[in-house]
This record gives sequence, structure tokens and C-alpha cells, in this order.
Amino acid sequence: MITPCLSIDLGAIEHNAQAIVRLFAEHGIAVSGVTKGACGDPEIAKAMLRGGIETLADSRLENIAQLRDGGIDVPLTLLRLPALSNIAEVVARTNASLNSEIDVVAALSDEAERCGVVHDVVLMVELGDLREGICPNDLMPFVDRMLDLPGVRLAGLGTNLACLAGVVPSPDNMTQLVVLAEEIESKFGLELELISGMNSSGLELLAAGGMPARVNHARIGEAILLGCETTHRRPWPGTRQDTFLLYAEILECKRKPSHPLGERAEDAFGQRPPFDNRGERVRALLNVGREDVDIGSLTPLDPGIAIVGASSGYLVADVTEATDAAAVGDVLTFRLGYGALLAAMTSTYVKKRFCKGHKSRAAEV
Repeated sequence: MITPCLSIDLGAIEHNAQAIVRLFAEHGIAVSGVTKGACGDPEIAKAMLRGGIETLADSRLENIAQLRDGGIDVPLTLLRLPALSNIAEVVARTNASLNSEIDVVAALSDEAERCGVVHDVVLMVELGDLREGICPNDLMPFVDRMLDLPGVRLAGLGTNLACLAGVVPSPDNMTQLVVLAEEIESKFGLELELISGMNSSGLELLAAGGMPARVNHARIGEAILLGCETTHRRPWPGTRQDTFLLYAEILECKRKPSHPLGERAEDAFGQRPPFDNRGERVRALLNVGREDVDIGSLTPLDPGIAIVGASSGYLVADVTEATDAAAVGDVLTFRLGYGALLAAMTSTYVKKRFCKGHKSRAAEV
């Protein structure tokens, strides 16, 4: 096996998609599978579709192009607000987009008219996380102006929570979203197709029965890809967390002091990380680093192994208490959190391998 390697269990992703679709269907909520954590990989998208997902969403037009080129023909939504510089591509490649600027919606309308299509728009409302969104007091004038634009359709209202400031979905903010949607419907005499109030951070609220009935759409990525909700990163019942495994190879394995020697300054990333003095320890140098993964959301599969730190191209692990004695050429296995997954999928230096069931370390070696 060539390392570093990211092993992707398509069967586990399909299983998670089935579990999420089933849960949301019980509450009358449709799910768009979010592929941005997988960099729009078509095989992962197909696993989601086999699991019952019917529409997909991504934040990057490059990923959406990859999905289309990979044979994905289901409706696609652009999650990141469109840039004025790529309006033509948004209209050409997607069915819908999330928006919060009237000038952008007007440009989408012009391009859609030029192409002879109607582009669906979901307006995003700011409800406290302070990322994207129209402030509630500005929403009605925005809708009033938008409804005069012939090339776009107001498909729904949405909000994003728990991504920038960690504001969690609650009965209060979800009810506020519904009230705003119903105010639009009443004021302008229309019916919104989507009230999109959820991402993977809303699972606990949904399961507790606190989600208003009119919220009928969710954008779910991490719960499918990694099998967890995203407010506390707890595994979600009925899903699998072994969807992705990272394999990295030991390049050097030596007993060394656990505390640096000599005067210290900043490391390669401008930090001054702490080091406990635990005497001499067996330290393994692996062929993966900060250029490839988010070290903070990487977890060794062997509980006896601890990550010491990393530079751009190396990860240092304490393998003194590893279950099996470590040696040069051995391959260590890691589970990935969202940050590590996103970076590893993005890195061209990490090989990607699809499977149905991960092999053990011994079998891999």
C-alpha cells in the first residue's frame, strides 16, 4: 500500500445515508446530502444516493463540476453564496443556490433569462451565528425586490447555525425562521417550497421533538460522512463512524527525550507548543503532516499511541505504549474528525482508496 492513504468505506457511507434519510422522513423533512467534506467526490456522492438521498449540495463550483462530470444528474445546490464573477457557471451547473445579496440575485436572474431557464434561490436569514444571512428586519424589502426578477424563483428560506460562532439550533431560532417564512407567504401570497433550517447540528433538537413542523428541509454532510452530530461531536445512533481511515507509514522510530533540548522559539507555524517532560520515549515519525490533515482532529486507532505534534510534512507520535511494538515501515491507522477529513480529501499527497470494509493494519502491511 502506498502511504499516506485515505481508505473510504462506501458501504458505511451508504449505511449512514439510509439512517439519516429514515430519521428525517419520520419528521417529514427532505435531506440534501452535502458533499463538500468529501470535495465533491462522485463515488461518495453515489453512495449517498444509493442510501436514499435525492438531492446534493456543495460549497465549491469545482466540486459541483466534478459531480456533473462524474455522472451525477440529480438536482445540485450551491451552498456557498455565489460570487458575481462566476454567475454564469452557477446557472449552468446548479439548479439552486443560497443567497443573501440582492445584486447577486439580480445577476442570477439576468443570466438565467439569457439561458432560458429559471434558477431557484433559497434566501438565507441571519439568526445569530453571524456568518451569511439577511437580517430579519431587511427580509421583507429584499423579497419585494426579488419577486420582480423574472429569471429566479424564491424556492425557500434558510439559515445556517453552528458553523462560525457555534450557535446551536433551538426551538426559539427555528420558530423564528418559520415565522419569517409564514410572514413572506402571507405578505406576498405565495407558498415556500423549502424551509431549510438544519444541518448536522440540528439532530439532537430533531430527536428531542423540538423542531417546528414546518421546517421541511435539511442540509446534511457530517452526520452522513462521519456518523456524528456536530454540536458535541457525539456518534449518532444507528450510524457508523468507521467511514474513513487514514494510514500513515513510520519513517523513523527512535527513543528520544520527550522534552526539547536548548533554547526554544516559535515552531514552523508560529506557535510555542507545550511539552511535558516524561523522560525518554519511543517516538515515531510518520509521512503525513499539517499540509495533509488537521492534526487536532486526528485520532490514532490504537489507544496506546499519542500524537505529539506535527510539522508541514511529518507527524510525530509517541508509540511507547502502542499495542504492537512499532518499527520503521509499519503503518499506523487514524480516525478523522471533520477538519482532518476535509484536509485529507483536499490534499493531493494523500492517496484515496475506495473499499467496502476497511482492512486491519496487519492485513494492510
